[in-house]
Amino acid sequence: MVALGLILLILGLVLSMPVLTTIGLILIVVGLILNFVPIGGSARRVW
Repeated sequence: MVALGLILLILGLVLSMPVLTTIGLILIVVGLILNFVPIGGSARRVW
């Protein structure tokens, strides 16, 4: 998701399309949040 965000961000800047730039920034932020926040309880429990 971060890679797609970077591609859209670069395309938005090169083609001067603010919509692509905004979508690219949103995808980068969401991708980074999903990478750093564990979803599904990845904490290991040792009994």
